[in-house]
Amino acid sequence: MRLLSSLRKVLFAGVCAVATLASASAATLKIGYSDWPGWVAWQVAIDKGWLKDAGVDADFQWFDYSASLDAFSAHKLDAVMATNGDALVTGANGHKGEMILVTDYSDGNDMVVAQPGITDMQGLRGKSIAVEEGLVDHLLLLTGLEKAGMSEKDVKLVNTKTNETPQVLASGEVAAVAAWQPNAGQALHMVPGARPVFTSHEAPGLIYDTIVVDPQSLHDNRDQWQRLVGVWDHVVAYINDPKTQPDALRIMAARTGIAPDAYKRFLKGTHLLTIADDKAVFTKKDGLDSLYGSTAVSDSFNVRYGVYKISQNVDSYIDPSFVESAK
Repeated sequence: MRLLSSLRKVLFAGVCAVATLASASAATLKIGYSDWPGWVAWQVAIDKGWLKDAGVDADFQWFDYSASLDAFSAHKLDAVMATNGDALVTGANGHKGEMILVTDYSDGNDMVVAQPGITDMQGLRGKSIAVEEGLVDHLLLLTGLEKAGMSEKDVKLVNTKTNETPQVLASGEVAAVAAWQPNAGQALHMVPGARPVFTSHEAPGLIYDTIVVDPQSLHDNRDQWQRLVGVWDHVVAYINDPKTQPDALRIMAARTGIAPDAYKRFLKGTHLLTIADDKAVFTKKDGLDSLYGSTAVSDSFNVRYGVYKISQNVDSYIDPSFVESAK
């Protein structure tokens, strides 16, 4: 096993050296990323020098999430890390990108947090729920209601900025909030006895986190984007390996200013996907286990709630060729 490991390292180094020579004249890829574990994971590749070793000239730029989408929409970035639903939003509003890699799906980090004494979604019938309407946790809430045999008509929605949901729950003005981490965790902390009554763990694939790339950049820098995708499995393996996970958490926590132990909890609610996983997710079919099926659900939601008016051509937002070509 040690010999096999050494051979792999030699082969990896050789591939990286060839890639570095091939990319000497390539353009710098400007990539916006923000504080979601599946995207902060790239910090491991950055700090370890794996992107450079693979011949990828990338400038990762740190943003608040909404600001990163604005920068991509303004054509200031070659790519942005975004949910599949938000990829549609930026495209419908003028800057269409293509999803070339799914880093993860939310596996519990998005949640409906209820006041003490409420133990399930049925307990919210007739009550007020704070959520930022039109965003991904609005979709999560509707999914939770549907699974409980209810609809939005059975509750009262209170449109609230996601970063304000912990304070609103603590005020007692609502029975529950729908939010993602760290806001959901703050709500749980601020209201002793509060509990999650529905999370993204119960709807795997509802929220995919992706790399969305400008089509012109894909055309002009295809080799670099392919090599970037090729680094991803190294990142996932380093984070998931118990021997190296502490170092990965140290790197990710430092990027976000959160203690490693706290960040580990966020990581547990994020299901990182390998390239092999992605090859299955990029298979075209209905259902949440496919990027196509999940994105079609997001498109219907976005049109229904006026995020944009015209249904999008989901297929045109997805390019499976980079995952299919990855080794």
